[in-house]
Amino acid sequence: MTYVIAQPCVDVKDKACIDECPVDCIYEGKRSLYIHPDECVDCGACEPVCPVEAIYYEDDVPEQWQEYYTANVEFFTPLGSPGGAAKLGQIDRDHPLVAALPPQNGAQ
Repeated sequence: MTYVIAQPCVDVKDKACIDECPVDCIYEGKRSLYIHPDECVDCGACEPVCPVEAIYYEDDVPEQWQEYYTANVEFFTPLGSPGGAAKLGQIDRDHPLVAALPPQNGAQ
């Protein structure tokens, strides 16, 4: 089981969750953040600090954002398990689901 970052994070990327994550498993894409499903230890520290309520426990993702579970998993297919986001910095891509979205929250 893991936590999932859903649509409210797109074009916001507040990063408070990154600061709270004790295992450095939240990675930054171009437009969204992603939680590595194999590196997440299910501690839940990220969820309450998200100002836009974009983080959900895998079983609690709202129906309209169910596909974000798959997006979080598939984002890491070409990366494997790098063992920590800090050493990678921002990854210059997003999952196709996120990349296809129009700008969110007034972003250009």
